[in-house]
Amino acid sequence: MSPTRPTPPAAKRLVGALGAALLAAAAAQAPAQGLLVHPDHPWPLPRPIPTPTPSEGSYKIGSVEVDATIKDRVATVQVAQTFENTSGRQVEASFVFPLPYDGAIDRLTFLVDGKEHEAELLSADEARKLYESIVRQNKDPALLEWVGTGLFRTSVFPIPAGETRTVTLRYTQLCRESHGLTDFVFPLSTAKYTSGVLDKIKVRVAIEQATPITNLYSPSHAVKVERPAPNRAVVKFDAEDELPTADFRLLCDVGSGQVGASLMSYRPDPDEPGYFLMLARPELPKPDAAQPAKTVLLVVDRSGSMSGEKIEQARGALKFVLRNLREGDTFNIVAYDDSVEAFKPELARFDDKTRAEAEAFADALMAGGSTNIDAALGRALGMLKDNKRPAYVVFLTDGLPTAGVTGEAQIAKNASELNKVRARLFSFGVGFDVNSRLLDKLSSENYGHAEYVRPNEDIEASVAKLYRRIGAPALVDAELKFRVEGSEKPADSVVGRVYPAGPFDLFAGDQAVVIGRYHEAGPVVATLAGRLGEETQTYDFAGEFTAESPDASDAFVARLWAMRRVGDLINQLDLNGRNEELVEELVSLATEHGIVTQYTSFLADENANPNAVASNRARGLQESEDLSVASGEYAFNQRAAKSMFGSRSGASGGGSGIQTFSAIMPSAESAPASPAERYSRVAQQAKQNVMFYDARSGRNRTADNIRQIAGKTFFLRDGKWVDSALDDEAIKNAESIERFGDAYFAFAREQGRAIGPYLAIEEPIVIEIDGRAYSW
Repeated sequence: MSPTRPTPPAAKRLVGALGAALLAAAAAQAPAQGLLVHPDHPWPLPRPIPTPTPSEGSYKIGSVEVDATIKDRVATVQVAQTFENTSGRQVEASFVFPLPYDGAIDRLTFLVDGKEHEAELLSADEARKLYESIVRQNKDPALLEWVGTGLFRTSVFPIPAGETRTVTLRYTQLCRESHGLTDFVFPLSTAKYTSGVLDKIKVRVAIEQATPITNLYSPSHAVKVERPAPNRAVVKFDAEDELPTADFRLLCDVGSGQVGASLMSYRPDPDEPGYFLMLARPELPKPDAAQPAKTVLLVVDRSGSMSGEKIEQARGALKFVLRNLREGDTFNIVAYDDSVEAFKPELARFDDKTRAEAEAFADALMAGGSTNIDAALGRALGMLKDNKRPAYVVFLTDGLPTAGVTGEAQIAKNASELNKVRARLFSFGVGFDVNSRLLDKLSSENYGHAEYVRPNEDIEASVAKLYRRIGAPALVDAELKFRVEGSEKPADSVVGRVYPAGPFDLFAGDQAVVIGRYHEAGPVVATLAGRLGEETQTYDFAGEFTAESPDASDAFVARLWAMRRVGDLINQLDLNGRNEELVEELVSLATEHGIVTQYTSFLADENANPNAVASNRARGLQESEDLSVASGEYAFNQRAAKSMFGSRSGASGGGSGIQTFSAIMPSAESAPASPAERYSRVAQQAKQNVMFYDARSGRNRTADNIRQIAGKTFFLRDGKWVDSALDDEAIKNAESIERFGDAYFAFAREQGRAIGPYLAIEEPIVIEIDGRAYSW
C-alpha cells in the first residue's frame, strides 16, 4: 500500500469514475471505468485493498452498463455509471478515459445527469506526457499501463457529498480488423484500480451486418449469444460483485458461403511452433428443420440409493428426452439395479403411442436393490446395429458397481467391445458416491464425456441441458485437416497437439472451436469434413499461419491451447496411470502459462521456485497419485474440475473463450462468503493473481505468489515479481533500470504500448523482453 498522505483540498482531489480510479487517498473507495484527475495534485491510484471505514473522497459504485451497436465495423458505444459520493465533502472531478486502441473516435459526448460537459481528445503522445508528469510526481506507476494510447478528458464537474450522479459517455469508433474478424474492445480492466467491488456490470453488444453473421467469440469473458436473425446477433455479459481484470473483447465475422470460418494464429517465437484457433460454423439444418434420424438409449439407475427425490428427477429426465424425440427416431429405456429391465426387447420406433408407453414405464420405476452397471450397458449397447445412424447413450448412475462385474477396467473394456457403431456415451454421475474414474473412462473410450451432478443439483435439468444440444445431430465425425500452400510436408504433419484430438460432432447452432500448434507458416487451406445423415459433407476455407506475431494481442490463443493441453494431460494420467513425462509437461505448462491445478498447486506455495525442475517434477508425481482416488467427494471434485478444461469438446454455442478457472468451476456447497471474504477474492483478481480450484476443499483458491499479466506469468521471489521465462542466471544478470528515472521513462517510450501492463506493477519486477532481462 502507498504511504498515507495529507488530504488535499477538495477542489484538488483526484477521483475515479467510469474506469480505473484516481483518488485523493490511496485507501479511498472509487467507481470504475476511466480516470478522474487533477494535474496539480496527483495522488496514487487506489489499490484494491479493503478499507475498514470510508475515507474522504470515497465513492460507492452503483452499476456500470455498456450498450454498444456494431454495423459494418463501426461501433457506437454508450457507457453509463451510477455512483454515490460517500465522503463528507464535495469533490471536483475531471474525467479521463484511455482509448481502447488507435481506431478513429468520432462524435464523442460526455454527460453528468444528462447535462453535457466539455471534453477533448488527446493523441497518444499528448496522453503519454500527461501520464509521465503524474507518475513522476506521485511515484506510482499504475497510469503507465495505458502508455501508447490516446485519451479523452473532460472539464471539471462537482460531486456533492452524499449525492448520486449518473455519468454517461457516448462515442463512435471504427473497430480494427484482426485475422479477417471485426475486433471490438472496451476498456473494462481500468476498473481494477478501484478499492471497492462493482455492484453490477452489464455489457450488451448488438451486431447487425448486411450478410449473415457466422462466428462470434469472446476471448476475454463468458458471454451469452442470441441470434434473432442470420444477420443479427446480441452478445451479453453480466456480473455482480466483481472487479474486471480484462478488457472486454469480442470477435465477429460474416460470410455467405457454406461455412463461415476464421483462423487466428499466434507465434511469439519464430523458432518454435505457433498456436492457432479455428472457428467454423457450417451451414447445418436448424433444430426445427428435418433432421437425420437418430437412436437414443436411456440407461437409468434404479438401485436403492436412488430412492426419493433422485428417482423423481430421473423420471423427469426420461420424460424430457421422450418428449423431444422426433418421428423416425428409435429409442429404448434400460433400467437397472441388480437386475436389468428394458422398456422393449429391441429398439422402438418413436411415435405418439410408444412415447405414451415409455412415459408409463418411467412412472413405474421404483428404487431398490444393488447396482449392476456392466449388465445394463451390455444390454443397451447390444441393441445397436446400424452404424449409419447417429446413436447416443445417456447413462445415469449414483453409485458404485456392486453387482455382476464390478472391476472398472473390465466394465470399460466390455462396453468398448460392444460399441460397434461408435455410439456416443454420455455419463451422468449423481452425487459423491459414484466411481467417477469409471465414468470418465467409459465416456472417454466411447466418444462422449462425463457430467457430474452435485447432491443439491437437479438431475432433470442436467440431462435436459445436454439433450438440447445432441437432440439435433448434424455433422457427425467431423475432422479438420490443414494444407500449407507450397509446402512439401504431408497434411498430417503441418499441425500437432490439436484439440479436440479426434473426430467430433457438430449439432445445429454449434460453432466449431479447434485449437492446436502449427509447424509451418504461410497461406493455408483448411478442410472440415463430416457426415450429414448418410452423406459426407466437405467444407474448404482459406487462412494463414503467421510466421511471427508483431505483438501479444492474440496471446490468449496460446493460453487457451495450454488449458486444453492441461486437461488432456490430466485425463491421460487419470485413465492410464503414473507417467513422469506427462507430469513434467504438466508442471512446465503451469509455470509458463500460470495454469495451476490440483497436481501443481505446490507452485502456489510461498517459497516455490519454478526453475527447480527436478524437485517440481517429483512433487507433481506425488500429487498426481491423488488420481487413484476413484470415488467419494474428493474424486468427484477432481473429475468435475478436469472436465471444465474442455479438452474433449470441439463445439460450443458460440461465445465464450478463455476464462479464469475460478469463474468456471463452481465451489462445493458451503456457507455464503462474507463481504470481507468476497472482497478479498475480487481484490486478488484485480491484481491478476492466478486462481485455481482446490478439489480437496471444493473451493477456489488464489495463488498469492503467481500472476498472469498480458500473456506472461510471474512468480513472487524474494520480494520481486520474476518472469517465469527467465532462468536463475538471467535473473542474476538482469539489466537494472531505476524506477521513475529518466532512463525508465525513455525505456517506456522505446518499448511502446506493449510494456504498459508490466510497468504498472507496483512491486519490483524482473522481466524478459526480446531475449534480454531487465529489472526495475
